Formats: sequence, C-alpha cells, structure tokens
Amino acid sequence: MNTHPHQPLELGAALASFDALWSPRIVTRVNDYDVRVAKVAGEHLWHAHDDTDEFFLVLEGELFLGLREATGERTVRLPKGAVFTVPRGTEHKPSAPSGASLLLFEPTGTSTVGNRHEDVPDHVDVTTGHALG
Repeated sequence: MNTHPHQPLELGAALASFDALWSPRIVTRVNDYDVRVAKVAGEHLWHAHDDTDEFFLVLEGELFLGLREATGERTVRLPKGAVFTVPRGTEHKPSAPSGASLLLFEPTGTSTVGNRHEDVPDHVDVTTGHALG
C-alpha cells in the first residue's frame, strides 16, 4: 500500500516497482476497499466472488473477461481505458493474451481467486493483495 497515504502516487511508478503477473499490489484504500494494480498476461482461472462485485479498469493493453451468466457464456473485450464491473456471484475468467495492466477495486481482504474456483494454476498468486514496494 502507498506508504505515504496523503501524498500522490503515480500509477506508472507503482506498476514499474514489480514484475509478478497475476499478483496485485495495493496502492491505497478507500473506505473498506483496496485499490489494487496488477500486471497480467495469459489466462487466470474461472472463479466467482459470492459477496462482492469486482471492478476492472484497463490501464494498458487489453483484457478479456469470460463470463458465465444465466443466459449463457460470453466474453467481453476491454481495451485500454475501458471499465467493467463483474456482478457478485458471476463466474468469470480474465485473460490478456498480449498482456495488460489493471486497476481493481475490491473490498479489503478479497481473494484473487474468489470464494469458488477451479484448480489454481502455478502462475496465479492466491492473495488478498500485496503491499506496494
């Protein structure tokens, strides 16, 4: 998390401070929510957060979100600058074939693999977010 919470934090510098993929860093908190940045490439895993929505903002690159909804399965494409909120309880699978950088809003303590998920591959960090720096 930003060690100087009452000072500006440049997101580019925050992203440059780590290389790990699918391993978000907490840059600040807003009320009971973490603001996280993450670098991603390849595929995550199908998972769902039963008690919270999940907000995505694509800072760089392009993100795809596979969604399993009552009407069936679909994929949404999020180019740089796009936002999308996955509703609570919706199974989803993020992927970024060419890589992406993201900003996420999630309640503090939310796991990167949600409450329900398939087997976690080795390249996915199961975390509630790491401190920045």
